[in-house]
Amino acid sequence: MKVAILSGSVYGTAEEVARHAAKLLNAAGLEAWHNPRASLAELQAFAPQALLAVTSTTGMGELPDNLLPLYSSLRDQLPAAWRGLPGAVIGLGDSSYGDTFCGGGEQMRELFAELGVREVLPMLRLDASESVTPETDAEPWLAELISALRD
Repeated sequence: MKVAILSGSVYGTAEEVARHAAKLLNAAGLEAWHNPRASLAELQAFAPQALLAVTSTTGMGELPDNLLPLYSSLRDQLPAAWRGLPGAVIGLGDSSYGDTFCGGGEQMRELFAELGVREVLPMLRLDASESVTPETDAEPWLAELISALRD
């Protein structure tokens, strides 16, 4: 199964989690593709069979700048080919920000819903105020994701 990993990162943490996820997915026999600056055309050329978004949250609960162009293209075009594909989201944030905690991840969940992507696991919320190793903290959830994608 071909899994496209979309990532949005300000300081690189979400990108590290996305790279780690790609390694684990590939090691499990899935074909993971990750390009933190991917265009919609590049993503469509990969022809994903599943989608994983890994994003941090900036400002007042927004997506990082590097993910905005792809997010906007997806919202504008809503590729019908992705309707029904399995998908999941890892949101990174800081719970001390209250209501905007993992807001970037929530935006990706909403976009996936608009695209008709089937959420196979509840969003993983990685809290910067509790975690110093988000890549490692994501591993149990990623193992569940791998299992869900194989079923």
